[in-house]
Amino acid sequence: MDFNRNAKCWCGSGLKYKKCHLEFDEKLNDFARQGYEVPSRDIIKNQEQIEGIRKSARINDSVLDLVTANIREGMSTEEINQLVYNHTVAQGAVPAPLNYEGFPKSVCTSINDEVCHGIPSKDIILKSGDIINVDVSTILNGYYSDASRMFIIGEAAQEAKKLVDVTKECLIKGIEAIKPWGFLGDIGAAIQKHAESNGFSVVRDFGGHGVGLEFHEDPFVHHYGKPGEGMILAPGMIFTIEPMINAGSYGLYVDEDNGWTARTLDESLSAQWENTVLITEDGVEIIAK
Repeated sequence: MDFNRNAKCWCGSGLKYKKCHLEFDEKLNDFARQGYEVPSRDIIKNQEQIEGIRKSARINDSVLDLVTANIREGMSTEEINQLVYNHTVAQGAVPAPLNYEGFPKSVCTSINDEVCHGIPSKDIILKSGDIINVDVSTILNGYYSDASRMFIIGEAAQEAKKLVDVTKECLIKGIEAIKPWGFLGDIGAAIQKHAESNGFSVVRDFGGHGVGLEFHEDPFVHHYGKPGEGMILAPGMIFTIEPMINAGSYGLYVDEDNGWTARTLDESLSAQWENTVLITEDGVEIIAK
């Protein structure tokens, strides 16, 4: 679709097209002519949207900070859920997971062999040696943010500690692989290389995702793959990087009893860290952590 150079830009910024996204579109069109996959305009965020997502992320980070300060041995995962709900609502925001496609709680709490989407319960009590992922997502004024952190409860086995540490390193390496006008596949390749070099495996069935105006948007972010492949990383894209790394094989299944919780097939430990990132003109900004 062609735009008059002096018309208002398609992104909604209010600026003239020639002063806003003309050069951007010319660059993307050049990549498209070379056969590369390019992002659609609906996943490129303007400055107003980016600032709205940043504000949502500040609340999301504060929720995770509260969990970090309070999580402990003997605590139920339902107590974590209540902390998340109460703090989020007190900030004038909404927990994004609550009632999302029927999910019954305000946060995901995934322990040990649970890969993701663990459901909080008053009957699940944290004990020494557990590793747990707390995945928090927030809606503020219609803008979404998403991040998760791992916690080691009490004294854990060396393998568990290594898995948690290596998974965080995978997240960092994935972020470091981001270059404006680079490739989405660069992220997955960096994560896979680091995980497998440490004897771990990368979950295939779940990945990162665009976020901001909706809970889950394009693109889907694989945490494995080859460099130089996949969608072009254009400034204005916002998505999560959330590697799920297993101590054993990457196979998993979804618990039939609740229809949500994914577990490792071989009952090995699983860990996950998640940030939301923004592709900028000169690099990357971590929006939520």
